[in-house]
Amino acid sequence: MSESADDLRTKESITSLGAGILEKAAPTDQPKDEESVSEKEEELRLEDALNVTERDLREAKELAKTLTLDETKQLVKSIHKQHARDPNFPISIIESIENFLANDDIFINPENHEHEIEEMKIEAALITSNSPYAEVRAVVDNHDDPTLPVSTIRAWVIGIFFACCISFINSLFDVRLPSIYVIATVPQLLAYPVGKFFERTLPDWGVTLFGVRHSLNPGPFNKKEHMLITIMSTVSTSVPYTNYIIWIQVLPQYFNMPWANNVLYQVLIGLSTNLIGYGLAGICRRFLVYPAYCVWPNSLVTIGMNSAFHDASTETATVIGPFNSVWKMSRLRLFAWLFGAMFVYFWFPYYIFTALSYFSWMTWIAPDNAPLAWITGGQSGLGVNPLPTLDWNLFTSNGVDPLVVPFFSTFNTFIGSFFSMLIIVAIYLTNAFDTSYLPINTNRSFDHFGKRYNVTRIIDDRGIFDKDKYAAYSPPFLAASNVVVYMFFFALYSATVAYGILYHRHEIMLGLRDAWRSIKKGLPGKKNKASEHETGIDDPNKLDVHNRLMSAYKEVPEWWYMICLAVAVALGMIGIGVWPTNTSPFVVLYGIALCLVFVVPIGIITGMTGVQVTLNVIAEFIGGVWVEGNAIAMCFFKSYGYVTCAHAINFTNDLKLAHYLKIPQRFTFCAQMVPTIISTLISIAVLQYQVKLPDICTPDAPFRFSCPGTNTFFTAAIFWGTVGPRKIWGVGGMYAVTLVGFPIGVMLVVVFYMLSKRWPKNAILRNVHPVVILAGALTWAPFNMAYVWPAVPFAAFSWLYLKKRYLPFWSKYNYIVSAAFSCAIAIAGIVIFFGLQAWDIELKWWGNEVNNEGCDASGSCVLKTLPEGEYFGPRIGEFS
Repeated sequence: MSESADDLRTKESITSLGAGILEKAAPTDQPKDEESVSEKEEELRLEDALNVTERDLREAKELAKTLTLDETKQLVKSIHKQHARDPNFPISIIESIENFLANDDIFINPENHEHEIEEMKIEAALITSNSPYAEVRAVVDNHDDPTLPVSTIRAWVIGIFFACCISFINSLFDVRLPSIYVIATVPQLLAYPVGKFFERTLPDWGVTLFGVRHSLNPGPFNKKEHMLITIMSTVSTSVPYTNYIIWIQVLPQYFNMPWANNVLYQVLIGLSTNLIGYGLAGICRRFLVYPAYCVWPNSLVTIGMNSAFHDASTETATVIGPFNSVWKMSRLRLFAWLFGAMFVYFWFPYYIFTALSYFSWMTWIAPDNAPLAWITGGQSGLGVNPLPTLDWNLFTSNGVDPLVVPFFSTFNTFIGSFFSMLIIVAIYLTNAFDTSYLPINTNRSFDHFGKRYNVTRIIDDRGIFDKDKYAAYSPPFLAASNVVVYMFFFALYSATVAYGILYHRHEIMLGLRDAWRSIKKGLPGKKNKASEHETGIDDPNKLDVHNRLMSAYKEVPEWWYMICLAVAVALGMIGIGVWPTNTSPFVVLYGIALCLVFVVPIGIITGMTGVQVTLNVIAEFIGGVWVEGNAIAMCFFKSYGYVTCAHAINFTNDLKLAHYLKIPQRFTFCAQMVPTIISTLISIAVLQYQVKLPDICTPDAPFRFSCPGTNTFFTAAIFWGTVGPRKIWGVGGMYAVTLVGFPIGVMLVVVFYMLSKRWPKNAILRNVHPVVILAGALTWAPFNMAYVWPAVPFAAFSWLYLKKRYLPFWSKYNYIVSAAFSCAIAIAGIVIFFGLQAWDIELKWWGNEVNNEGCDASGSCVLKTLPEGEYFGPRIGEFS
């Protein structure tokens, strides 16, 4: 190792987190040189024990000097209460706090425990002056400059421009196969050069309104403006979910309801679903944004990319990497190198050599070997393969980026996938539910001939369920993987509620208390006795430095969000009630009720783990039971029950982004509301154009607008709304046994909760997350282990090796690597799509065709085959 690396080694923690905090103080009667070495060793030990970098430790030491012993005791009590069961919080620090609080002699004879008291003061100071989590400290600044301009003219011009562009592109190509989807990192990347261009070219012309000067060029383009633009773009990426309802209502090959092409009707229901989600997100701030334990891992990549562009002060830091390497490269330069490398590489698995994406090399050896295809196949098999893909995009497309979400999330997801795979194999090999006649892993539904289920054979000309046609045709059958997925969906929902009650009931009650206090302060005659963000040790949320820094800005009143929610409800009820939808307008209230039950526990789980629970199945299930036989009504139930909660979670993530960057709350409110309305109107305008195209949503559609998502949505509408879940999961239903998932989910959470109470310091139990395990069991149909397993070694390398041994190196570069890969993949995908695929320019050779051969590609390899003219399942006349 070089001399410079030796010097750096004395400053940075590079060993594992195994050492405890409380150790004997070093002797003080040493020679000066030895004392200097001892101080360096002590500092290195503290960095290691507290999982902190030198810069953060130095700052914490200064604050620790101002704390008294009583203040320290109260602070660490509050810290322990909030983080004792937190898998993201180091267990060694929890143990040191417990030892400190349990030692009464520390408080009786403090002069005998100066060393222990000093270390605990530093720990308390670190957590109250910075984030408790190293991953947050790596990218989020614990200081703020309130003088930075945020809601500037140029920020709004750039933000609205990108919001319009991203909404137009995503809406236009949403119905295309293959589709193109622009993620928010693309405008975040492009906004920086545009902002710098405005900074250098626009004059400092402006006007003063209400005492605030608004200039075309208020100075250097800063990180707050950049993040405000990113938030505007993020809320514009999604297409209104109600567009799917419009498609199946209007087109003649579906329900043929021309009246649904009314623009006002589409605007009302589109704005309603989007704004309800935002209103609920704002109301849930106290549960999901303010608590420090709600890290929101996916937001850290966005912030890391923002920091690379703007935080020049951290770019000069030199850090030690693996093999004693010294790294001086700035994050922006690393981003540029990795972006270029991934941009070039992604052309291979996406266009030049697509077999690298589904790298099912074992099935290439014997394409028609059925057992091999079942187990190792990457398309219709289970994807059990030590090297299933060479495509970074493939195994991060399921929302689990191994560099972003904590390792325990990635590994719990893998564990859930692995054990559920064993159940799938058992069901398939025993022919339970007649699954041996079907492909082992697919999300399609089948008839009793093993063919794809033809929903048009069970409905009349009006799209209404025909009982006689159904009795003469076939009940729907599910593949083994799909049966398991539904069972674990049911388990996931009950586990989510149980987890919220058992693990976070205190935090939820605290949020309810604060919400009630806020409401009372706004009532006439109630005096505001204390600031909403008043610093104190009685409320753990008030210990968070980011909450205290945000108190410098005016909070958005609760009634703003309540008005937003009320308007959204009114728009939805008018749209559903005035037009002949055959749906009760009160379906809107149902959606809010379902969301209120789940949004807080789902938000806490997502905020802590990066894994999101979706409500699509339970919304379809309840809606299908409630309005059996009415597919359109079920679709509205699904939209308001599922989409509003999903939007609320996504909008909450954006609120956390603004919280981390110290963007004033009212600016964030406007930056979400305005682009949401604009993007909804743009999406509806695109829909109005597309719905008039000849042969749209058919195999002969122009521009490949064959509507794969719409066809799936229509099938689900018939399956859940027309046939209805009673016939499938009701009394005597073929899959009624999968409802056992509901009690299983509760029992799993209760068992792990009791085990963690019995052995609270057990490292394995602290890192087992029952809800994430159940979410991992949903990997299947149509995904498989190829989407899960490759993330595990990357996550282990990042979180277990680099973070623990080279924390400063990991802190500087980890999230930049993820951001560079994501941006490069998105930009490369757009270039390939518009430059080649849109014009049907394809490369035809073995590397692009091998995955289309054999029974893994066709899904034709099944365990059992039917004799000619036979069918499986109940006999005709035995079902109805």
